[in-house]
Amino acid sequence: MTQLTSVRAKPSAESRLIAGVCAAHMMSHYYLLMLAPLFAFVRADFNVSYTELALALTVFNVVSGVLQTPVGFLVDRISARVVLIVGLALSSAAFAIAGLFNSYWIFIAMYGVAGLGNTVYHPADYSLLSHYSPPERLSRIFAFHTFAGVLGSAIAPVTLLAMQSYFGWRGAYIAAAIFGLIVLAVLLAQPEPVAEPRRAGRSGKSASSTVAGWQLLLSPAILLNLAFFVLTSLMCNGLNTYLVVALGALHGTPTAIANVALTSLLAMNAIGVLAGGALAGRIRQHAMIAASGLTVAGMVTALIGLFDLPSAALIGLTGLSGFSVGATYPSRDMLVRAVTPPGAFGTVFGFVSTGFNIGASIAPIVYGMLMDHGQPRAIFFLSAGVSLVCVSTLTFGLLRRQAE
Repeated sequence: MTQLTSVRAKPSAESRLIAGVCAAHMMSHYYLLMLAPLFAFVRADFNVSYTELALALTVFNVVSGVLQTPVGFLVDRISARVVLIVGLALSSAAFAIAGLFNSYWIFIAMYGVAGLGNTVYHPADYSLLSHYSPPERLSRIFAFHTFAGVLGSAIAPVTLLAMQSYFGWRGAYIAAAIFGLIVLAVLLAQPEPVAEPRRAGRSGKSASSTVAGWQLLLSPAILLNLAFFVLTSLMCNGLNTYLVVALGALHGTPTAIANVALTSLLAMNAIGVLAGGALAGRIRQHAMIAASGLTVAGMVTALIGLFDLPSAALIGLTGLSGFSVGATYPSRDMLVRAVTPPGAFGTVFGFVSTGFNIGASIAPIVYGMLMDHGQPRAIFFLSAGVSLVCVSTLTFGLLRRQAE
């Protein structure tokens, strides 16, 4: 009877841990957008230029990009749950201190600490999800994890601006830190379950000690996945950032309509993630799913750049583009997992996830130069072109490897 109770309780413990991991991922994306809606208020308070304040984001991304892979190695050598807890604690404390102290340089330094905290989420999250998710539900759980991140990004601007209106930007930062501490308390209350042998992949000297070194990370399969992350990040960050201004410059689209189109893209992106998780659970050809979604997104994006569409059609097509890209994310994660040896999930996911930082660093410069040179149509054509390069990477690289 005791054994039966233990067996029944185990999935519940795993489910609670997975929910905590998804909540932490939501907070990570929330923290990523902390400065954007409050930029003007912070800048006015510190009396600095846009470039000087943007240094905070540069420090954040440099620290996160450089240290994420080493943290991935760490995740595979100690408890991923502990690493996740420490990272969330660092992030929350950093934003609380940034709001409490009236110092520009402390603000910049705390963004560096927050960048260090940000390094833990992808390697620790995917390690925990891979270890404790039922294999038959893994693609759906990956989808919920990604959706939680998208949700964090979606609610950040509205809630931060609301808190700013009552408490000022400093109060908004402190309140956001409190949200993170609440999620931290949830994680602390959930002890890490004992993984079943068939899913554990960690026992004493883990496989990562001998396999998941730089030789693994520089293998063709992992480098292909890194390239895929870089390209999709470049495509999405560029289009999302410049969609409104590019539509206005190219087609004279009113700002209100262009913002609705952007909202449609982001909202449908989140819905696409959930749909993609269900699809990836039914179809094992993950590279084919990703290639199909990116092909549709590329074609739709090119059409938006070519034609001055009615408002309803524009909003519908941007939504279709967002949905198509979102549907590829669970398959993307499954492709990474498929080439990752047991015990190396943190290392590999930490490495390939640096593609997000690389793409996010390049996109504003490249797309901004196009706008500065009066080429708004090129914004759409470049995004479409990058999506086709992604499809080529999938078709000639990942899809071929998946078929072997």
